[in-house]
Amino acid sequence: MQRRRFLILSGTGLVVPLAPVRPVHATPADVAALIVELAAGAELRDGRVKLDLPVMVENGNSVGMTVSVDAPVADVQSIDVFAEGNPLPHVLRVRFGPNAGAPRIATRIRLATSQTVIAIAKMADGTCWCDSVDLLVTLAACID
Repeated sequence: MQRRRFLILSGTGLVVPLAPVRPVHATPADVAALIVELAAGAELRDGRVKLDLPVMVENGNSVGMTVSVDAPVADVQSIDVFAEGNPLPHVLRVRFGPNAGAPRIATRIRLATSQTVIAIAKMADGTCWCDSVDLLVTLAACID
């Protein structure tokens, strides 16, 4: 439907953009705003969260990542991961059910470029704990 409308309007000389143009990468300020919204006024504390990523990545298309929290699973509300250089910086949100064994996730993510990856654990008491890794990507992903 949108393509038909575009073709009709372009024939009349009236061109309407189909989608807004987004920047190729998020900025650290964009990520900071997302983190402030997630934390809802809570101070980010170091510790309790362990983000395990390689410091040098050969290919950004599939990067192994593990995030664990040193707390009982009932105390962890969510784990969020942000990648400052990706087009969509909020990479992951994980919530654990009452039957989860431990607040730990192992997965693979795509990384567009060399950047800082940040993991934040939001706890049931409202506190937020974080860890970050600065990594170098030699072959970028997420840019097509």
